[in-house]
Amino acid sequence: MKVSVKKLDALRREMRFTVPKERVAKTLNEVYDSIGKVAKVKGYRPGKAPRQVLESEHRAVAQEETIKQLIPEVYREGLEQEKIAAIDLPEITDVSLKDGVMSFTATVDIKPEIKIRSYKGVRVKRKTNKISDDELNKMLDYFQKSQGKAKEASLDDAFARGLGYPSLEDFKQSLRRQLEIDKDRQNRLDVENQIVDALLKEAKFTAPPSLVKKQVEHRLQEAQQRMKAQQMPDAEITKRQEDLRKNLHQPAERDVKVYLVMDKIAQEEGITAGEGESLPAKVMSFLLKEAHWEDA
Repeated sequence: MKVSVKKLDALRREMRFTVPKERVAKTLNEVYDSIGKVAKVKGYRPGKAPRQVLESEHRAVAQEETIKQLIPEVYREGLEQEKIAAIDLPEITDVSLKDGVMSFTATVDIKPEIKIRSYKGVRVKRKTNKISDDELNKMLDYFQKSQGKAKEASLDDAFARGLGYPSLEDFKQSLRRQLEIDKDRQNRLDVENQIVDALLKEAKFTAPPSLVKKQVEHRLQEAQQRMKAQQMPDAEITKRQEDLRKNLHQPAERDVKVYLVMDKIAQEEGITAGEGESLPAKVMSFLLKEAHWEDA
């Protein structure tokens, strides 16, 4: 196998593969053996048809199957040989099988070089989970309006019982607890974002375009599903699609960068994820333990 590598830009490589006759012939023979075992050829029992008969009737299928088997094998070998850290599936083009020699081109994005030194001891501040009386009263106003009551109507035990609580004080206590749980969740996300912002500020690199594109399409699909669930007409969804794609590019790029930074830290610290576990979540847990916590 021969492979030549061309640098298209900082993160993109074009790999041109040439597979010699001997290897192609070996795989082709194996394919014909498999075809011969199951092919129904008039005048011959299964597995007994001569090679020339199989070639005359199944040449195109055999060549196609040979190409399908060789491309992933040869591609993996080429990555290892050239020490290329591919980050996504390649784009395969210019496939040819002529005079027993196979060739193809694989264009692939590679992992960007990420240098990040100060990921331990990131300074973070966590806001309080306490709910002020003003925040509680605003939520009480919301519940008041949701029950169809006038704003000036009094909040009393009867109002609370209508919501399933024995008294207004019980309802207030329950509402305060729920608001504190919600604020606690938001504060956790805020701390994580502080760490992510600090890491991205230090580790400046370009996100691989193929991964950004894939993440944009994933987010776009989710947005379309939400719009359909809201019974938005298909024509309106289609109309919004291009604007959505543009607006999703920046957050998608951030997602990709965050994942790659987390992956880099996981490598540095020997962090692995088992089945059902999230590697970024495990890395974030490590970073939170190592963070420098300051009073809010």
